[in-house]
Amino acid sequence: MSQFVNIKKITLEDCKSMDLADPLSSFKSKFHLPEGIVYLDGNSMGAAPKQAFPDIKNVVEEEWANGLIRSWVGADWMSSPVRSGNLLADMLGAKHGEIIVTDTICINLFKLICFALKFNERRKVIVYEACSFPADGYIAQGVSNLLDGYSCRSIPEGEEDYDAYLQDDVAVMVLNQVNYKSAYMRDMKAFTQKARERGVLIIWDLAHSAGAMPVDLNADGVDLAVGCTYKYLNGGPGSPGFVYVNKALHGKSVQPITGWFGHANQFAFEEKYTPSKTLSQFQTGTFSALSYQGLETSLNLWREVDFNLVREKSLKLTDLFIDLMMPVAKKYGLTLITPEDHSVRGSHVSYYREDNGYAIVQALIARGVIGDFRAPGVLRFGFTPLYLSYEDVWQSVEHFKAVLENKEYLQEEHKAFQAVT
Repeated sequence: MSQFVNIKKITLEDCKSMDLADPLSSFKSKFHLPEGIVYLDGNSMGAAPKQAFPDIKNVVEEEWANGLIRSWVGADWMSSPVRSGNLLADMLGAKHGEIIVTDTICINLFKLICFALKFNERRKVIVYEACSFPADGYIAQGVSNLLDGYSCRSIPEGEEDYDAYLQDDVAVMVLNQVNYKSAYMRDMKAFTQKARERGVLIIWDLAHSAGAMPVDLNADGVDLAVGCTYKYLNGGPGSPGFVYVNKALHGKSVQPITGWFGHANQFAFEEKYTPSKTLSQFQTGTFSALSYQGLETSLNLWREVDFNLVREKSLKLTDLFIDLMMPVAKKYGLTLITPEDHSVRGSHVSYYREDNGYAIVQALIARGVIGDFRAPGVLRFGFTPLYLSYEDVWQSVEHFKAVLENKEYLQEEHKAFQAVT
């Protein structure tokens, strides 16, 4: 539960004092944050590390411009997927060689579902969460439609008994460690163990947990996972996704997109495809060295970070926001859908409002407080401990009050839905 509620009214001076005592406060200066912006959308796309600008410039102006094709070896572009994967492994409690950075989270999920079905070939059902980000369900449905004899089963939104879906015909389940709308955090270790006892493989989607909290894949016994790197990991817009496969499963199955980067001997140019015996088999085609550089810069910054401090600050930031918002939410019909219980809360806070949710978010953005909206009525705000301050939280709630009290959200320019919400 919150450490602030029912103590006293929190003031701006209190928040400034908390910032002075914050052990992570020095990291904010390592990111580019536009003047006058409170950025509460790092759970959707992270802010840019300042060091990424010269590093990417070097890739463009030196390695590409002058090194030309030689930079695949001379600048070691070829090792980027493995190198970044090993940096992630150190962050996420995996062994080197268990994570590779490649393609997108959707493509990687397709690969892992097929990998799991081949491994559990006597079972023909894929299970996914209806409350998940829709892409997970779309990919699961696509795989089942592609393969004869296979089907999908969804866990309805609001269902609490996930154990009931560990049935004998289920080969694989796709689950989120942290739900993208509510920020509900599932016990990854406990459910993985239950699933293993029933012969079901779990693919964990780490999109809203990697970079936001301690993740220990090996200690939790996780077999398979996917994630993206452009949210809390600050890899840049569209930076590549990652695949985790526990070493116990290496060589036990294959993934279906047999691109030349996954070949055991890529430059032998053999007619027959032979998959690499390492996690490199999950690579497909030629990748963008530009995208990998921004990510690698960020991952090297993360090596300085204590994830226990990240988690501690995440909970303090979200507690502060929830507590300051309590009278605002009550007065203006906003329902908190994020758990107050620390043990099951991720690093974003969401409210539901029946009407004008999108317009409220747009009015906040017009004031420089950037969050996002998820249909049908979810107002979502992400709390990124490396570059968000307690004063930022206080200021964001003051703007929230003004938007609602002044009915700024009723202005016509805030009502028209844009291509990205």
